[in-house]
Amino acid sequence: MLLSLLLLLFATRLLLRWLNLHHLKRFGDVVPDGWEHVIDRERLSRSARYTFATSRLGLLEGGLGQLATLIFAFVLLPVYDRWVVSCSESLVLKGLLFFGLLTLVQAVAGLPFNAWRTFVIEARFGFNRTGWKLWLSDLAKGSLISAVLLGLLLWGGFSLVAWSPRFWWVTVWLFLACLSLLLMYVSPALIEPLFFKFTPLARPELEPRVRSLAEQAGIRVSKVRQVDASRRSGHSNAYFSGIGRVKKIVLFDTLLDQLDDNEIIAVLAHEIGHWKYGHLRKRLLVGQASLLVGCLFAWWLLQQDFLPRLVGVESLSFSGRLVVVGLVGSLAGFLLTPWSSWRSRRHERQADSFAREVTGKPGALASALMLLAKENLSNLHPHPWYAVFYFSHPPVVERVARLQGEAKTA
Repeated sequence: MLLSLLLLLFATRLLLRWLNLHHLKRFGDVVPDGWEHVIDRERLSRSARYTFATSRLGLLEGGLGQLATLIFAFVLLPVYDRWVVSCSESLVLKGLLFFGLLTLVQAVAGLPFNAWRTFVIEARFGFNRTGWKLWLSDLAKGSLISAVLLGLLLWGGFSLVAWSPRFWWVTVWLFLACLSLLLMYVSPALIEPLFFKFTPLARPELEPRVRSLAEQAGIRVSKVRQVDASRRSGHSNAYFSGIGRVKKIVLFDTLLDQLDDNEIIAVLAHEIGHWKYGHLRKRLLVGQASLLVGCLFAWWLLQQDFLPRLVGVESLSFSGRLVVVGLVGSLAGFLLTPWSSWRSRRHERQADSFAREVTGKPGALASALMLLAKENLSNLHPHPWYAVFYFSHPPVVERVARLQGEAKTA
């Protein structure tokens, strides 16, 4: 039964991806109304080729990963589980070994795809600026940080399970919630500087406007910085970091190269809108509530005698049972994806409206979105079902049309 459902899930994902690519193949060279001054058919064709290239690699990587997961869960799991159980009597050590090795194998298996994406696809379309030395340096630092965090996560989680078998779903949830909040504090100060160099804005006249904009939303900005993202990629972005009312605003240097001052202010106004409406706080609360429900569900499911039989065996260790719980959880997560995406798109529309109101220039954000879509080779023609299911933002053509309509009526 579980195998059939997982295969159905995989087939549905393939269908959605196929629909998206087929839709792009049909309409990929059609310039949307109002975009004629920004993008031409040649650029659209290049965008379509980029989407096809990244999607095909994603299909290959996802397909092989799904196949490997099914083989492991329904063929190799009992053998691997017995071997890990024979290595130690400690629940904590068995958990560290069980999931540590699986994570290592998964990370190594993903390296060829990561390298191909960076040095072939991204390079072919003019985005990659990462040399092998920098790529290997990032890989080493990222792997070390991930290993430390995974070790802490596994050690803390399994220690709490061993300490409180009846109520670990509460203690593990509290541990994970505190760890995630700690990372939100630590990452901007300790982790991000290991990969990026933060400097004052090359266009200093922007900073007073950014601070004034933030103050209108009741946000105190501690720093406004640009980051040397162009060392790695031609893609552009901007983001906020920080907890509470003190925030740091970070702009990619590529973004500063691509947009004018009014467009950058509009993009930042959109991001400030997320804070003004409490979107990040709401997402955090929903995420923690979902995590609590997930811990409770896992605690209940792990006690059920039928759980190992879902993968065709009679018994599994605690770690082996967690693998089966993860498979069941992936089904639930897939079913919840459309709701999560809808909720995120709703937040994005609210942030767009805030940017329009606070800047008084809806055309500036529309112009910025069009230029960013052009520079990043975004897919302007996603299939509606694919967008409904997966898009955390409204399709960019829809967002621009909405903003342009507001600009005409303003």
